[in-house]
Amino acid sequence: MRATGRNDGVDSAGSYRAWTMPRMTTTPIDLRSDTVTRPTPAMRAAVAAAAVGDDQYGEDPLTNELQERTAALLGKEQGLWLPSGTMANQVALRVLTRPGDEVVVSREAHAGWHETGGSAANAGVQLVEVGASGVFDVAALEAAIKPRGLPVYPPTTLVEIENTHNRSGGVVFPQDEVVRVCTLARSRGIATFLDGARLWNASVATGIGEAELAAPFDLVAVSFSKGLGAPGGSLLAGSRELIVAATRHRRMLGGAMRQTGFFAAAALHGIEHHRERLAEDHANARRFAEALAGHRVVDLDPAAVQTNIVVFRLRAGAIDAATLVQRARGRGILVNAFDARTIRAVTHLDVSREQAERAGAALRELLG
Repeated sequence: MRATGRNDGVDSAGSYRAWTMPRMTTTPIDLRSDTVTRPTPAMRAAVAAAAVGDDQYGEDPLTNELQERTAALLGKEQGLWLPSGTMANQVALRVLTRPGDEVVVSREAHAGWHETGGSAANAGVQLVEVGASGVFDVAALEAAIKPRGLPVYPPTTLVEIENTHNRSGGVVFPQDEVVRVCTLARSRGIATFLDGARLWNASVATGIGEAELAAPFDLVAVSFSKGLGAPGGSLLAGSRELIVAATRHRRMLGGAMRQTGFFAAAALHGIEHHRERLAEDHANARRFAEALAGHRVVDLDPAAVQTNIVVFRLRAGAIDAATLVQRARGRGILVNAFDARTIRAVTHLDVSREQAERAGAALRELLG
């Protein structure tokens, strides 16, 4: 099983059944997530050749290189490797909040929907969702901030932005609004965190460098196991003081590992060779959407597909999402249901243009 820690394509209408279906006998077109990628031969070669040491002593050379290089890409002082994206998010909460605090997040944020209640269990915080379709503006943040000093309210101490936003179809949070939100937060003494698991996609989609996208935030998390195709690993970046605190919390949560250079080698290869090609995934997602859009029971606008995630709804009169997932599997196509009438498909480096188009056409046919 991949060490991604972000099972963000769960079928909420029969999830256990969806994750435990019998193995397919032929190679499927797997659109369940960009976490399903296999390391390329070149990435495997980099892992095999990795020089390793004990990361707990700071002696793993490739982990040190990955932390330094990624922090530089994000414009931050220091970076810290973690085994999963969920752990990165949870560590960030523990660093930037105290139990009993409130955190403002976007509607349907990963932190609230796909981390099994970790925000409450690990950090002791409650989340308040604002905005719509994965974004919110400075007015929504202003309205959500609880007044300090009143004993009946939890203090608002953190605002978290997810960019790109998974459940809203990989939408990019507009950078001008990011700046306004973080500026208001800073003026109120509120910390800022960027869940940038797919920040690489946001950068390619907008043409804005990762450092500029990350600049307004105190802490930033990025993932190596999604679009970059590594078998696992994420990273937190921020000031040296915050990363020292994050290192302690990583150990508390069981994330302190040893010869992590094998993971670091894969991540470094992904950074070097797989970032620019993310544009191909975005184009393939639009091709998938175009092949499916226009069907009488499908709510989907291909023009709204910004990155590599396509989320569409099935109108009344159509089969339900779980049934479509099952039927698609019979055709060798794997997708996930978000709820009874919502489907998500994600393109990645293991899905070609032809496969994306074929998958969209097949789903259209299955809908009758």
